[in-house]
Amino acid sequence: MTADERHEAGGEYLRRSSVQRRTSRPFFVDKLPNNWMFVPFIQLVLPNAKIVDARRHPLGCCMSNFRQHFARGQDFSYDLTDLGGYYADYVRLMTHMDALMPGRVHRVIYERMIDDTEAEVRALLDYCGLEFEAACLEFYKTERAVRTASSEQVRKPIYKDAADEWRRYDAYLDPLREALGPVLDAYPEAPATFSQR
Repeated sequence: MTADERHEAGGEYLRRSSVQRRTSRPFFVDKLPNNWMFVPFIQLVLPNAKIVDARRHPLGCCMSNFRQHFARGQDFSYDLTDLGGYYADYVRLMTHMDALMPGRVHRVIYERMIDDTEAEVRALLDYCGLEFEAACLEFYKTERAVRTASSEQVRKPIYKDAADEWRRYDAYLDPLREALGPVLDAYPEAPATFSQR
């Protein structure tokens, strides 16, 4: 794509996504689960976009997806082997992006966010070039509409119970573990073999 084509593609995305924006605020979050696949393209067509990789323990993340019935577009989420492969592919691409463009993607580790919410929020806001506000720690008090699978969680403070919820299903997760391979043992980092490619 030429520079003009990239600019037009970014503008088209902003125009099409504007129907989802209910305020005149200058920033919005697009948190579709498949966005990770488009990170290389996003950084080309939206060079000012802030890309945040919110990463959760592989077994916790995959079990959360496995238990969720998505309306459409998440066919990988109905099979543990497919889920593990999908998660491993995601980690592989993010590792490639880290090597290709260090610092372009800000990574938030779910378990660290639970353990020290304020520090993680401050780091995220700093990456986004935004000032810290105390309301960021009380996100659950928002009145705005939320139309995602996590809409009920958004109305509650951060809690630790979900982090290890996958353990209840531990006896059934061997296909998932096998599909995740070295990604599982390396978490929260990527396997060394990924960075050597």
